[in-house]
Amino acid sequence: MTEIAEKLKIELSQLSIQDRAELAYFLIHSLEESIDGDVEVAWDRELTRRLDEILSGKAIGESSNQVFSKLREKYS
Repeated sequence: MTEIAEKLKIELSQLSIQDRAELAYFLIHSLEESIDGDVEVAWDRELTRRLDEILSGKAIGESSNQVFSKLREKYS
């Protein structure tokens, strides 16, 4: 992190919760402006392809209960 960002962190931490929340909201949404349009188009195509595979029966999914059960078994 840059020196300027470190200084801002210290100063901003002294703001009220409301002010920090509004700044956090602004910063998070400002990241969306830098999204590459080509990447967004590529994801849209990929999601459409995956949906087509599911609807055609080519891809078969699992219920969330099955997925979470497997994860609990694996990581518990």
